[in-house]
Amino acid sequence: MSNPAAIASAYLATWNETDATKRLSLLTTHWTGDASYVDPLMGAEGIAQISGLVGAVHERFPGFRFELTGTPNGHGRYVRLAWTLGPEGAEPPIEGSDVVLLDEGRIGQVIGFIDRAPAA
Repeated sequence: MSNPAAIASAYLATWNETDATKRLSLLTTHWTGDASYVDPLMGAEGIAQISGLVGAVHERFPGFRFELTGTPNGHGRYVRLAWTLGPEGAEPPIEGSDVVLLDEGRIGQVIGFIDRAPAA
């Protein structure tokens, strides 16, 4: 298995990248071409859709950043990590945790969970 901390770092770097060209570079480097992402609110298949989904998060929450909480861990091809999303220097209103399935050391599938979010 790859280093869970390195996988978590690459994963959150993708989510924090606001520039679509740079984000595509991160996706092609760290994710498989047929990667998928799903959480209770949204889902995407493939690099283009995942990039669009990340871009939509930045549009909805401008200036917010994902931060790792705790220590990522894993076994076999799985990595589990927890994160927060919020503006820098303020209490983050959103928390979640994700499970990443690796495919030859790259992110192949993500199942996301939203653990805390403001009421809609």
